[in-house]
Amino acid sequence: MRYKLLGRSGLKVSELCLGTMTFGEDWGWGASPDESRRLFDDYVKAGGNFFDTANMYTNGSSEKMLGEFVAAERDRYVLATKYTFPLRDKDPNSGGNHRKSLRQSVERSLRNLRTDYIDLLWVHAWDFFTPIAETIRALDDLVRAGKILYIGISDAPAWGVSQANTLAEFRGWTPFVALQIEYSLVERTPERDLLPMARVFGLSVTPWSQLGGGVLTGKYNNGNAKEAKDARLKSFMEHKASPRNLGIAATVAQVAQELGKTSSQVSLAWLRAQGADVLPIIGARKAAQLLDNLACLDVVLPPDAMRRLDEASRIDLGFPHSFLANGPLRDRLSAGVYDQIDKDRVVGLHPETAFH
Repeated sequence: MRYKLLGRSGLKVSELCLGTMTFGEDWGWGASPDESRRLFDDYVKAGGNFFDTANMYTNGSSEKMLGEFVAAERDRYVLATKYTFPLRDKDPNSGGNHRKSLRQSVERSLRNLRTDYIDLLWVHAWDFFTPIAETIRALDDLVRAGKILYIGISDAPAWGVSQANTLAEFRGWTPFVALQIEYSLVERTPERDLLPMARVFGLSVTPWSQLGGGVLTGKYNNGNAKEAKDARLKSFMEHKASPRNLGIAATVAQVAQELGKTSSQVSLAWLRAQGADVLPIIGARKAAQLLDNLACLDVVLPPDAMRRLDEASRIDLGFPHSFLANGPLRDRLSAGVYDQIDKDRVVGLHPETAFH
């Protein structure tokens, strides 16, 4: 395991983050305490130091288990948790991105994690009510108080993150150093605006659902998935296990077979190849699954494999990206010398738009 600098900070985190939403059986499908401990130990043995949880994962069990596991060497590990989702039903102020929600959530997470500081606190989701200035200033107050060290934001629009970090820069507040998003071969829409925005602001990107909810493992390509009786599973299948996504999964399986790797390893290797700033969050319910995912570190996809995966999963970037990539317009904007300009620094554009 190698280590990366987290955003524009000096914090060093492992190139794969361990997601601990599976720690605990409270939701009916997670790992037992003993299996969760095995997952923790195997990840640490591989050199990992970066853990991701949230105040609401498995009703708090995830934070509590993680706090127990790191207690003996707390300062060795980078603990990331989140706030936004409500802690109590029917209480509108028990969640959201405002000061009251932040304060009570952080105090609860500190108790659960058995620590007096959180390395990285994520805003879990954009709540559409709280002014971003309130959120970013409230987070800065907790950084100054020493309760959190760094801040990140998850599941938010690019314009909101941009506004937050611009405010932080001009007012001397703590900026976001990382962005957590859904990103995979079956969900490439972040390439339109979120990834370019992250690179302009120097944010590390930590993708979740990097296997597309399991679709990219190939397990839904056997035809039996359509027989699912559970209503929630049927809804998932309609959304994720679409004909398009199953086609992508089939291409992944073909590449994996040719390389002698698993589909999960190929999917993760593709994601890691999207940039040194991309740090996938891997999660598992069983130690064997985790070890399989960790093996992606040894996978280097050849150019032909990358091309096939890209062609199978490519999306339409839409306006304004497709408009700005138009050859005649691009040439006109560059006074007819576009091909003579070195492309070592292009601001805010997706590579496909900028270079092709």
